[in-house]
Amino acid sequence: MGGLSPEREVSLRSGKNVCVALSRLGYRVQALQIDHPDQLVPALYETDIAFICLHGGMGEDGTLQALLEILGIPYVGSGVLACGLAMNKIQAKRLFQSQKLPTALWAEYREELWPVWREQIAEEIGFPCVVKPVAEGSSIGVQIVHSEEELIPASQATRDEFGNFFVEKFIPGKEITTGILRIDGEDRALPLIELRPHREFYDYIAKYTPGECDFIIPAELDAQTTIRVQEIALQAHRALGCFGFSRVDLRLTPKGEPYLLEVNTLPGMTDTSDLPKAAAALGISFDDLVERMLQTALEKEKLKPKHVLTA
Repeated sequence: MGGLSPEREVSLRSGKNVCVALSRLGYRVQALQIDHPDQLVPALYETDIAFICLHGGMGEDGTLQALLEILGIPYVGSGVLACGLAMNKIQAKRLFQSQKLPTALWAEYREELWPVWREQIAEEIGFPCVVKPVAEGSSIGVQIVHSEEELIPASQATRDEFGNFFVEKFIPGKEITTGILRIDGEDRALPLIELRPHREFYDYIAKYTPGECDFIIPAELDAQTTIRVQEIALQAHRALGCFGFSRVDLRLTPKGEPYLLEVNTLPGMTDTSDLPKAAAALGISFDDLVERMLQTALEKEKLKPKHVLTA
């Protein structure tokens, strides 16, 4: 837990909750707070299973997963490629498109094409639109832009702070999130949550400040729409190659049309996080959820192909 990404404080909160749960369940737990990458390798040598609570950055983009693969240490959740694809929102959207999954229209920023790109945003995407960093989580750096005049400073600020970014069409309607969890050997969609933030959108403050968002569980949708959204969320999870658990964020238009936003391979485990709330709606306690997540490390190891060397 911890790490160097802007989500460090959320990671620490997730990690502490998971440590407490694992201890209650009777496991031997060693909390590893990462303040510098040099800490990782020496600390991992004595590890049986890595329960990753590093949100964003090297903990969620496949880098840590690749290190654990090299060291031969089982770890919870999705593998290297799935984490890398999910973390890069543009690559994820391209994959969704290739699978004919609905996702909002977008345009990747290209500095050399700035004047043309600006016109493309105004003509094809329109306003309001959403400026997003390519590889950040927890809505960090996300801005809703209402006019071309706002687009220029918002784009410059995002580029200066986060580097690569893109602009996405704003989808009016409901904010929906769907937890995915492995149950009885199969990844399944949990009850839907509708998020009603007390701010312009479900930003970092709304996500992690008690009282800044209302959680409607299950979401107030008809059965047909609920099943449709759950199916799309599960298809997105599988399209990226995710395993064991994830959280899929969508927008639902007033006409009931779902649009994928992103898939989070290491969802928060804080007191205000969505995955534990969705699991609880299905009767799965926090401790039970943590243990199910832990078991994904062992199940993933069993599914790996066995390589036989012959002389």
